[in-house]
Amino acid sequence: MNLSTIVAGTMHMARWNLTTAERLVWIEDALALGITSFDHADIHGDCAVQDLFGEALRLKPALRQQMQMVSKCGIALHSSQRPEHSLKHYNTTAQHIRTSVQDSLKALGTDRLDLLLIQGPDPLMDADEVARCFEALQREGKVLEFGVSKHSVQQFELLDSRIPLATHQIELSALHTTALLDGTLDQAQRLRRRPMVWSPLAGGRLISDPGEQAALTRVALEAVADAHGVSLATAAYAWVLRHPSLPHLVTGTGRLTGLQEAVTATQLRLSVQQWTQIWNASTGHDVT
Repeated sequence: MNLSTIVAGTMHMARWNLTTAERLVWIEDALALGITSFDHADIHGDCAVQDLFGEALRLKPALRQQMQMVSKCGIALHSSQRPEHSLKHYNTTAQHIRTSVQDSLKALGTDRLDLLLIQGPDPLMDADEVARCFEALQREGKVLEFGVSKHSVQQFELLDSRIPLATHQIELSALHTTALLDGTLDQAQRLRRRPMVWSPLAGGRLISDPGEQAALTRVALEAVADAHGVSLATAAYAWVLRHPSLPHLVTGTGRLTGLQEAVTATQLRLSVQQWTQIWNASTGHDVT
């Protein structure tokens, strides 16, 4: 899977209130920093974000050859943009996946997705049907690789038994450590499939949440940040990147400084003691 270590997340692009030209500058800034991968989902921004990104990319379409496009599908959104859905629900039928891919390709203005992820664990997923659909999309050159997001170890293994999955996109931060203990990252190492990590700043909680866990973790992060002369965000990113599964880190910032903080983290390797200091602050107890 040929993704940059830092992946630019676009989930909140509709909230950034950027003009088309400003969105293009954001794309160019990311590429200049070595961030060549862009993370999308068909439902982001009430199904509008991929159109916003594609609109900007059409100002300079040659940039497409410098980047990898990631998209996600499998959730049918109930919204004004999707009035045919009476309620939000999982849908991993071949018809829904294929429609989502076609819509994404059109919105993004591209002939292919480099990576397509099933966004959530559909309890009615037919693994054989999904695999056949994936194989057909791959033969047609519309999608190059496949993966999942927010699945359990067993759910990943089920689909992976039908068609090889390139990655698992998971939540991980110093405030959300479940993947370290439930076998998800053990599986990633065993299979040598680099995971993708979303919400590495815990949705901003690591920066500003006044709660006790966040506050104590922030103190530990600040100590590490000060020791290395970097920002708290960079220290938080470096904490995630320290894991031996070699995660790709999805950052959802619309600011150039935010992108720079994430890239800086790729050059910072925390010591075991520093990583554990943050872990202890988050869990509220020392290693036993």
